[in-house]
Amino acid sequence: MKLIIFDFDGTLGDTRANILLTMKMTLSKLGLPEKDDETIAATIGIPLGDGFLQMFPGMTPEQEELCVKTYRAIFEENKKDLVPALFPHVRETLSALKDRGFILTVASSRSSASLNGFLRDMGIADYISFVLGVDNVTFAKPHPEPVLRTLEEFGVDASEAIVVGDMPVDIQRGKAAGTRTCAVTYGNASREALEEAGADIIIDDFSKLLKASH
Repeated sequence: MKLIIFDFDGTLGDTRANILLTMKMTLSKLGLPEKDDETIAATIGIPLGDGFLQMFPGMTPEQEELCVKTYRAIFEENKKDLVPALFPHVRETLSALKDRGFILTVASSRSSASLNGFLRDMGIADYISFVLGVDNVTFAKPHPEPVLRTLEEFGVDASEAIVVGDMPVDIQRGKAAGTRTCAVTYGNASREALEEAGADIIIDDFSKLLKASH
C-alpha cells in the first residue's frame, strides 16, 4: 500500500455541528421547510447543490444556486465561532503514516479553498500531499474521478491505494476506481450502511488505520 485517499467531513474533521446549524439557518433564511438532523446529515459528503436537490427534488436550478450561495455565506460566518475539531487520534496517525512513507491525500465534495483552509487551521496540512475539492473535478463522488485523478497524479496503481471515508459514497467511489476501501463508523453514516456499501475494512477509531493500511 502506497497511497491513502481521505474524505474530509466526518473522516478527518468533525464538521457535523457546523453543517447542521448552517443548513438549518439557510432553510430558515430562504423560507424553506425545516429538515431534521438525520435528513440533513444524509446529504453530507455529496456536492452541496445535490444535497439541496436530495431534500427538495422539485427545486429549480436557480433555486439550487441561491441555496448554495446562501449556505456558503452563512458557513463562512459560522466558521468563526464553530472551528471543527480533528477526530481522536487523527493527527498522530497521519504523522505515523507519513513517517512510514505513505502518500496522504484528500478528495472531498467540499471546495478546495475550504479544504485547504481547514487543513491549515487544524494543523494537518503538512501531512497532506495532494488536495482535490469538488471544484477540481467534473464528476464528484460516488463517481470515481477524484480517486482516479489522484492515482494518476502519483502514478500509483489502484491495487496500491485505499480510500478512507465515513459515507457509502466514499466506499462506492473507491470500489469503482478499483482501490481497497476503509470505512470509519464515527462519522455520519451507520455501520450497517457502510457494510451494505461493501467496505473492505470498517474501523471505529482512526488509529486502527495503522494496522489496516499494511
